[in-house]
Amino acid sequence: MTGPADSATDGAPASSRARSRGPGWTARLRPRVVEIVWLSVVWVLLWGTFTPLSIVGGVVVAVAMIASFRFPPAAAHLPVRPLRLLGLAAYVAYDVVISGVEVSWQTLRYGRAARGAVIVVPLLSGSDRVVTVIANALSLSPGAMALQIDHEHGLWFVYALGPRDQAGVERSRRRAMDMQRRVLAALGTPEELAAAERHLEVGRA
Repeated sequence: MTGPADSATDGAPASSRARSRGPGWTARLRPRVVEIVWLSVVWVLLWGTFTPLSIVGGVVVAVAMIASFRFPPAAAHLPVRPLRLLGLAAYVAYDVVISGVEVSWQTLRYGRAARGAVIVVPLLSGSDRVVTVIANALSLSPGAMALQIDHEHGLWFVYALGPRDQAGVERSRRRAMDMQRRVLAALGTPEELAAAERHLEVGRA
């Protein structure tokens, strides 16, 4: 005979039984895909070459790392925005060219008398992954480098070649903030992006 409990189980919807077995393969795969995309982006930024070979190489390295080390799923998923991410890649490539021209001009004009400055910039993301992309994106530009990240106080210290007065320092600070804004537009939360926009507006005022 079939008891009441058995009848209740047999009569349960298929969707309920599927949920009781845990998430499907698509739900388990989605975090890994996000991690592969993120690691590939970091790889391309580190190499500084936006070519099909570097992109494919980044994907291969990312897959190999995840398969070898079995990283646990990330606690929070990055809100990846593909169009903004493509825009970020195009801007970084543009900024590398413009910064290279500026560094060449500084070297030709001032030689050993060229100056630099260490600038304090607000850090507007609490995600280690996003901060890594921000620091690498800025450091790709000749004449700029992220020196230190201070998560406790929400600051990062940036070296910039070229500023010779306060106006030059402010231009370099706005440039670092603009790079941070573009990364947050691609990978950050709406709150982080809004904070970056506010800081840029204050800097222009």
